[in-house]
Amino acid sequence: MSREHLAVPVPRRQAQGTLQLALELGLLDRRRKTVSKGGWVEIPVTSPLPGREVVLQEDPEFYETSPDLAALFGDEISAEERRLLPQGWSILGNVIAVKIDPRIDHLKGRIGDALLEIYPRCRSVLLDRGVAGPFREPERELIAGDLRTETVHREDGVVFKLDPMRVMFSPGNMRERMRMGRLGSGETVVDMFAGIGYFTLPMAVHSRPKRIFAIEINPVAYGYLVENLQLNGVDGIVVPLHGDCAALTPEGVADRVVMGYVGTTDRYLDAGIAALRTGGVLHYHQTVPEKLYPRKLEEDLAEAAERAGRSAQIERVDRVKKYSPGMLHAVIDARVD
Repeated sequence: MSREHLAVPVPRRQAQGTLQLALELGLLDRRRKTVSKGGWVEIPVTSPLPGREVVLQEDPEFYETSPDLAALFGDEISAEERRLLPQGWSILGNVIAVKIDPRIDHLKGRIGDALLEIYPRCRSVLLDRGVAGPFREPERELIAGDLRTETVHREDGVVFKLDPMRVMFSPGNMRERMRMGRLGSGETVVDMFAGIGYFTLPMAVHSRPKRIFAIEINPVAYGYLVENLQLNGVDGIVVPLHGDCAALTPEGVADRVVMGYVGTTDRYLDAGIAALRTGGVLHYHQTVPEKLYPRKLEEDLAEAAERAGRSAQIERVDRVKKYSPGMLHAVIDARVD
């Protein structure tokens, strides 16, 4: 098949998530528009998307050439400043979040205005300085646009309402969110670090587990979790629990446990394993130095299983994303007997 005008056809409700996946993998053809045909949308790609059907577009629609960020500045900035301009950013609903090199912090307002010019449907731009604290709260600053930063983000048929100024949302975890949407059918699931429903919602919407216990300690994130359950029509499946998962995680009830937190997740492994029935599956997320991947994750899990007098069989280890220089965010799936 010619690769000139390839596209991935998906139902309309899956269009946003598929488009973002193609973007994350570097396979989105930015020259062409998405094309709607009935209840389906064709996502333009430069190469086949893993695990997805691909077709040759009959009537591709092309964008007019639009200016990039550097072009909007013209000759107003130096060559060095131009080199340091951000090359990427994320869009959550109608809010743009962008990381800016501290050396061009003086340009942040103008960068924000330029991004709003490129994306006229968006209304706010946030400078993203990462997350901090036990609640993993975002450190962000409004640099352009509307003060109202609460938004609704749609991904793979799931609705996430959030305020990116107050709660985190990582576009880099999208593949893992989509994977969770294929797991858990008919099961009892415990999501120990539920946030606003990052993994709970895709699983509840697409796989329809028997029950999900979704635990979240951050009161702001918990409020959005409860609201998102209603927005997605899954409040009858999910039991939201507000508090510390070390205390609230039920024991011996789960066919599957999701531990989607990083940094100190190993401290909660005992509770995660205790929640599992014999033969249940644990999804253990953690940050790990690249040179210790995957050995450190495997050791963490083996030691926790031994403390519980149980055994863990590793089924899958994967890199979720680059976390920081020399560090990975990784996930290990294990069946615990």
